Amino acid sequence: MTTLVSDTALVFGRYARQTLRSKMQIFFGALMPVLYLLFYGPLLTAMPLASRGSSWQVLVPGLLLQLGLFGAAFCGFAIIIEKQHGVVERMRVTPVSRLALLLGRVLRDAALFVFQAVLVILVALAMGLRAPLPGILIGFGFVAAMTVSLASLSYALALRVSTPQSFGPLVNAVNMPAMLLSGLMLPMSLAPGWLNVLSHFMPFRYLVDAVRAAFVGDYGGTAMLYGVLVTAALLLASVATGTRLFRRAGA
Repeated sequence: MTTLVSDTALVFGRYARQTLRSKMQIFFGALMPVLYLLFYGPLLTAMPLASRGSSWQVLVPGLLLQLGLFGAAFCGFAIIIEKQHGVVERMRVTPVSRLALLLGRVLRDAALFVFQAVLVILVALAMGLRAPLPGILIGFGFVAAMTVSLASLSYALALRVSTPQSFGPLVNAVNMPAMLLSGLMLPMSLAPGWLNVLSHFMPFRYLVDAVRAAFVGDYGGTAMLYGVLVTAALLLASVATGTRLFRRAGA
């Protein structure tokens, strides 16, 4: 365990330093959610989107998880580039734990997207969001968990794909249905009955519902319970899958 922690910290530090050298990467990822806040959020202010809370308490949780969905899903591009430059080949001969190679990467990604989520919250507060601090912190926790889950799967997929041209369409084919069926922009309770039923088969819906519940101060309801259970299942399944493929690839 001590070796795993030290190896993970080593890998995390390596990729964190790369990120800190790229200021564009740090701030540009938050641009799309901020644009939604500025140009889409005001359109919803007079609409009754949910039985509890304001339109900002509906929209902002979805935008936070949008960071995790779209940002983490494309993390695999980095490992494809590393394969093309021989970085992965050099890592194969190191004694570093394969699990640490995965955890170091995804924890760096989680730290980056949580920082971007903080920027989104600051803009949202200026736009009119009012939410309890514990709810906002819970939202950050879900962003981190979603990032770890999806980044693990993204890296696993990237190990099996040879070019970015093949990787991008595969990710988009998953991301678009996930965004539409999880209710990131608007609650699925507003959808037709058949679409609402279909959305229950999309795991990310439960994360979105949980964060929205947290933003109105509901920490002990069924939405939060289902969100935590689904998140835990996603974390275990995705990290296990990513670790297994890292070991097979010898990355």
